[in-house]
Amino acid sequence: MIDEQALVRQLKDKTTQEQAFRILISQYKERLYWHIRKIVISHDDADDVLQNTFIKIYRSIDKFNSESKIYSWMYRIATNEAITFINKKAKEKKIDISEYNLNMIHTLQEDSLYDGNEIQLVLQQAIATLPKKQQLVFNMKYFDEIKYSDMSEMLETSVGALKASYFHAVKKIEKIIKSH
Repeated sequence: MIDEQALVRQLKDKTTQEQAFRILISQYKERLYWHIRKIVISHDDADDVLQNTFIKIYRSIDKFNSESKIYSWMYRIATNEAITFINKKAKEKKIDISEYNLNMIHTLQEDSLYDGNEIQLVLQQAIATLPKKQQLVFNMKYFDEIKYSDMSEMLETSVGALKASYFHAVKKIEKIIKSH
């Protein structure tokens, strides 16, 4: 794994930018894909959002300041791109975003790339009912095992607020799963 500061310098240098960007993509595309996929649900949509994310990263690399980790910065871009995408899709369909999320969860069973069992589907349905912030925090903590301090940097929110969001998300999910 390449030194992050060296990679950022190479990304900002026009002579090494293209090669450094290929390294960046190879190191982070899978993690970003799965983060985006948890938000947009569909594989095809996740691919589209991931591509848009990397385009935005490429165009904005000069604005990156090394005060945060590059992955945190990219994660924030990916999150914003994914949320913008689902908001746009829900608006096109003239439905509420939570209704859109539930509709997308129902399409999971037909998705050839989804191999989850019934309880995983129930869990995904429960997550889809949460407010967007709670969904993000729950996915980041439960599935990605991201520390609150890193999450705080990525989402630009206090650790206390993140812990409260996670607590409320868990309680809501438990209630839904128990009633199922």
